[in-house]
Amino acid sequence: MRVSACTKKTYAERIALTRKLGLGLAGNTDLDIVRNPLLSKAPYLARGIVHKVFALSTDKVLNDRNALSLFKVLPRRRLEIRFGKFSMVDFFDQNSVGSDTHFQFTNWTVDNKGAYDYAADTRGYTVGVTADYEDRNWGLRFAEALMPKVANGIDLVWKPWQAHAESFEYELRHGLIPNKPGVVRLLAFTNYANMGIYREAIAQCEQGLVPRPDITNHPWHITRKYGFGINLEQNLARNLTAFARFGWDNGKTESFAYSEVDQSFAGGLGANGALWHRRFDCAGAAVVTNGICKDHQVYLADGGLGFLLGDGALRYGRENIVETYYTAHVWRGIYIAPGLQHINNPGYNQDRGPVLVPSLRLHLEF
Repeated sequence: MRVSACTKKTYAERIALTRKLGLGLAGNTDLDIVRNPLLSKAPYLARGIVHKVFALSTDKVLNDRNALSLFKVLPRRRLEIRFGKFSMVDFFDQNSVGSDTHFQFTNWTVDNKGAYDYAADTRGYTVGVTADYEDRNWGLRFAEALMPKVANGIDLVWKPWQAHAESFEYELRHGLIPNKPGVVRLLAFTNYANMGIYREAIAQCEQGLVPRPDITNHPWHITRKYGFGINLEQNLARNLTAFARFGWDNGKTESFAYSEVDQSFAGGLGANGALWHRRFDCAGAAVVTNGICKDHQVYLADGGLGFLLGDGALRYGRENIVETYYTAHVWRGIYIAPGLQHINNPGYNQDRGPVLVPSLRLHLEF
């Protein structure tokens, strides 16, 4: 552990810091939780989208109608424009066996790239526009969206010439194994927002200007974060699919909108119950390892707080997670899903854990 003047805190002070934040995981166990318990409990609008399709061919393909697309058929070659309020991961970083928290995995860094710090308020939504070009075997999509005022904040900055985010994704619908279907998705993103810089926060502490590093202790200024990722899915057998995600961001500026992860790798399997004669069931297993860059490590080791992490000290180790689930169809629209997660070095701290987290979900459709 790195020792500096900024790490000299009593045990009681460290416990108080942990309780103040009260979260403590980069790969949180439940993607559906609300990260800020102080938010209003009043109903709110999650999504409101204007969706326009421009046909670029006369041949059609069937479309599964859902909340994000009401068309029954679509042109095979087309340009789709959407504008409104949505979640970036409604359209980016999707995966057929690792993106649905209702029936599949629930860990934040299994269902999405942990290092994809996508534009979102604390509930996971933003306002913006997307453009999606789809051809027979490939697609290309782009989004321009608003960023929050502060890390994990509920209010967005309505000045897109100052704070904004871009996401780009190329999708190739071609398997890595001959004669078996698969998909390769390549992602890049940039964020411009009022983000603090870890190295500057550490320097303030070492110069005695603050008692501990504070990433929010800076005047309004726009800094940039960027990152890349790959998302793979590969059919192995008729009802068995493998998937993998890798994500990286430059990590110099504070984790701002999704999670405190700068590098993440996840891989796993998803199986349809038709393999064992229960076609409405599904099951899966996945592993994920998360990491943060050196400046982020030092910031936490010196007592700094992020919007998810902060023990007052840190003996760094990668956060490693294993998740399994089984979703069983009970009757009509009723499903139950027991699950289990095992977490080593929660919050990147070797002095914590391991943690075993069982879960039980009930899903109702009517």
